[in-house]
Amino acid sequence: MDASAFLLAVLQIVMIDILLGGDNAVVIALACRRLPEAQRAKGIFWGVVGAISVRIVLIYFALQLLALPYLKLLGAVLLLWIGIKLLTSDEEDDHEGLASSDNLWGAVKTVIVADVVMSLDNVIAVAGAAHGNLTLVVLGILVSVPIIVWGSRFVLKLMDRFPVVITLGGALLGWIAGEMAVSDKAVTGYFGAGMPGWVKYACGVTGAILVVVVGKWLASRKVVTTEIVEVPLDASPASPQDK
Repeated sequence: MDASAFLLAVLQIVMIDILLGGDNAVVIALACRRLPEAQRAKGIFWGVVGAISVRIVLIYFALQLLALPYLKLLGAVLLLWIGIKLLTSDEEDDHEGLASSDNLWGAVKTVIVADVVMSLDNVIAVAGAAHGNLTLVVLGILVSVPIIVWGSRFVLKLMDRFPVVITLGGALLGWIAGEMAVSDKAVTGYFGAGMPGWVKYACGVTGAILVVVVGKWLASRKVVTTEIVEVPLDASPASPQDK
């Protein structure tokens, strides 16, 4: 992999981590909220370290599994769904049931467990963008962690102000899904000597367009449905005596 391709892959992983890892700051804050002031910084630090370590291990195994035939095709389908979900998300608070702890290691454990449970989409997306290179995974996550933890508020405000950022993120996931699907061993075997370069890009473009079109369509349907539900209905029709 040349330097430009390496840098592009790192940037893709950083963007994926920002888009799909924005909940991390919320999880850390909720898990550490009952700690004494003197221990909160330690809880945040060790929680982040533990979550990063576990995520890298998960992605390592994902990279090994994606080397098997047909699993990249399955991963591509999941990634398309993740991209569409990103565009149709209503951003409701999903962390109300998250338990906090009044001791340091209890809070750290909560952060790690919650991150593992929430990180399936992130693991699949990063594994697809890394193209089997664990160095890319580690570098991308290390670059994105401070952005997620300390810059999540800014990133969320940026997404609220410029919705196109979310659309571009969904398109990126679709692009990676397309490239992942066409790089599956079960697919490359059909091309014998070698796959034409344009096939990979065509599949990436198709995946990006599919996510944006389907995601926007589902989002528009959700808005229409919500408006219909919110229209007040008369309890009963007016009686003749009321006229």
